[in-house]
Amino acid sequence: SACKKQSCDTPSYFLLVEKCTPWKTAEDADAAPAVSRFQPRRTPGVQLETLSSYSPKDLFLLFFATDTVRTICSNTNKKAAEKKQLGCKYQWTDVEMEDLYTFFGLLVYMSLVSLPSLQDYWRQNHILSVPLPAKMMSRDRFRSILWNIHLSDPEEDAENERKKGTPGYDKLFRVRPLYDEILSACQAYYHPRRELAVDERMVATKAKTGMTQYMKDKPTKWGMKLFVLAESCSGYTLRFQIYTGKTNTASEHGLSYDVVMNLIQPSCLGTGYHIYMDNFYSSPKLFMDLAKMKFGAGRANALTKKSERGSVRWIREGPLVFVKWMDTREVSVCSTIHSAFSGETVQRRVKDRAGRWAARDIPSPTPITAYNKNMGGTVMLHFLDIATTNAFILHREISSARQMQAMTHKDFMVELVCQLCGMDKTGIPQSRTADHVPVPIDTAPGPGQKATKGRLRCQRCHQVENKRRDTPLRCQACDVPLCLVLDRNCFQEWHK
Repeated sequence: SACKKQSCDTPSYFLLVEKCTPWKTAEDADAAPAVSRFQPRRTPGVQLETLSSYSPKDLFLLFFATDTVRTICSNTNKKAAEKKQLGCKYQWTDVEMEDLYTFFGLLVYMSLVSLPSLQDYWRQNHILSVPLPAKMMSRDRFRSILWNIHLSDPEEDAENERKKGTPGYDKLFRVRPLYDEILSACQAYYHPRRELAVDERMVATKAKTGMTQYMKDKPTKWGMKLFVLAESCSGYTLRFQIYTGKTNTASEHGLSYDVVMNLIQPSCLGTGYHIYMDNFYSSPKLFMDLAKMKFGAGRANALTKKSERGSVRWIREGPLVFVKWMDTREVSVCSTIHSAFSGETVQRRVKDRAGRWAARDIPSPTPITAYNKNMGGTVMLHFLDIATTNAFILHREISSARQMQAMTHKDFMVELVCQLCGMDKTGIPQSRTADHVPVPIDTAPGPGQKATKGRLRCQRCHQVENKRRDTPLRCQACDVPLCLVLDRNCFQEWHK
């Protein structure tokens, strides 16, 4: 794993090593430690039947499963009823699954078409007017759903609140249904390649949740902090953890150590992964323990202010190499998977002897080059972002496996909006009732494949009976695979 820090402060461990061992330079040879063999638990890549066809909505619903959306509908309706009893005056009609899909579709649309304020999406006869939102849902309806959307059962919220101050209290209870579902789906449908990155994300909010953080170095200063494990080459989110504040369950090694160890889970991933992380997570203890577990690591810290740009200093302690490099300021790294320097360069603008700025190649330590290459509103909105991004990455992987041209990210998102909102690309809504008919999942099966090509798991059999039964049919409106045979009419039962 690799971690980088830009600082002139040398940690005490580095000071101890420096007193015992002289720093070496880029002229001194160094050999990278033996790297553990890459042994993933599953074949890296998408974990779906790549010969089947998947629409953008199919892939999105892997992360927002039908039963989860149904639960959100129920809990949202309960929350709205609770607010009405407390005297809220807005009009409310119970939300159904199609309403929620349209709501999600409009949120995705708003990420594609940015306007100054929410009301601008419904503004008429104005330079900022856009036609789609008003066709799909009234402004008041959208806002009422936004105000009331609730992931957990309000009655169970109250029970959880009564446990506050006890070990049984769950700070994440209100997001738990969707949190657990998406976390499980992220791991189920994709297995990463070797290079991974651990980092933080901030979900913008100043709400008094007891978990709101301030991070001055992030573009989003105030918000809820998520620790994230992602695949470096694609950006696919594999695991994440919401930081809920200091707890009594932290190990003696500290928060950053615990976060990394919780995210990587070798029993799920396998071994031999290279994990890149920044200075918050890095410590010699963590890096040596990762090495013992056959995970490699790399982190960015004895030069003077007068040292020439590109100067390199390093010390090796067994598998762990400490490297210092002078860029515009001192950069420090440590790594258990790289040699200190193997001839890489980066281009920087520097002054020549005449005082003129010119581009010049300067030495760059191997761990820093690798690190730079591999680090790349509300919690529910962020979950929506994870779902749409991961769905697009799955689409790209499946298209590659089928040797087909993948949609661009923009086209994928546009298609997803259309399918969630039930309209075509011209913005004309499709008939909702007339479209609830069974249609083939694969519209172009080859000879002799009409009963087998493109079969997917029946959603009702899976949810109600917990059985795997594949079907070649889906509901055209719901876009959900459903059985329709003589002795089992899941299509009819689903729509009751």
